[in-house]
Amino acid sequence: MTACLRLAALVLLSVPALASAKVIWKGDFETGNTSQWTRSQSVANSRLQVVTDVVREGRYALKATVRHGDDPIGASGNRNELLFISEEKPGSTYFYKWSTMFPSNYPISDGWQVFTQWHQEGCCGSPPLEFFVRGDTIHMRVGGADGPIPWTTPLARGTWHDFVLQVKWSSNPKVGFVQLWHNGKLVLPKKMGATQFGSEKNYMKLGLYRQDTIRPEASVYHDGFVMATDQADVIPPATPTPAPAPQTPTTETPTTETPTTETPTTETPTTETPTTETPAPQTPTTETPPVITVPTLPGTGTPGAGVVNDDNLANAGAGCSATGSGGTPFLAATALLALTTLLGRRRQLARARASQR
Repeated sequence: MTACLRLAALVLLSVPALASAKVIWKGDFETGNTSQWTRSQSVANSRLQVVTDVVREGRYALKATVRHGDDPIGASGNRNELLFISEEKPGSTYFYKWSTMFPSNYPISDGWQVFTQWHQEGCCGSPPLEFFVRGDTIHMRVGGADGPIPWTTPLARGTWHDFVLQVKWSSNPKVGFVQLWHNGKLVLPKKMGATQFGSEKNYMKLGLYRQDTIRPEASVYHDGFVMATDQADVIPPATPTPAPAPQTPTTETPTTETPTTETPTTETPTTETPTTETPAPQTPTTETPPVITVPTLPGTGTPGAGVVNDDNLANAGAGCSATGSGGTPFLAATALLALTTLLGRRRQLARARASQR
């Protein structure tokens, strides 16, 4: 029983190793240096710097710089490159993934400028597979200097170019092929062609190698290099988009609006009955003339008081004479004088009483 458990534990421990065996090699600079690569061809360490300010993934990337006259191996052109001795055998198939960015100030030149290549083990000549810039265009060439260029794209400085390349290595043009994805899209379906020279094995070179007539200094950035045997290790399978749940169409019952019939309001005109004001009969006020009582005057024997009214006064006026019967006006004046005197005395008496209070 114990032996069985130990065997099961060994199997479980070996599973991650088997799963990661599809990735043959990484040159993504996540070590913080260039130790993942076999060696370099450069005139100074400053020409191949591992940097952190411009990266595509992770924390580190490579900045390769070339100045006019940089010739570390005494060959044609100027260069500063890293090498990995991959030694792909004829008939083998691999996937390669990496990203390259040309800064916005990258010089435009009619001369060739190689930034990634698979070089033959032999001495000289153009490699069987290379990516290079000429003018403002990126080219991929297969089969050496006279080989076809099956794919190009605009240089597009200041942005990352993501490459995934599948290669079947063979010197037989009917066996070997290339297939390329650029920025996540398949831009070159399987293209047959010779990817090796005879029996010579290849090795990878990454950096910048350019025609020696180009004078301006130039830099290029590389990041995330992976070599694998399985496409899933360089192109993660796309997560399928879940199908949207079927939606039951909602049937909207049209709302029938019953038109409201407005009954016109008939306004009954108000007939105003004119108010007839019957004037109240006014009873003429008959002013009764004041009755003045005249005391009997002594010596006349005739009651001079009698009743005096307007008619009497009128008659008195009419019969004003010196006869015995014409004493009436005199008596009236005498009576008025007496009345005035009496009223005056009463007023004086009232004032005197008021002052005493």
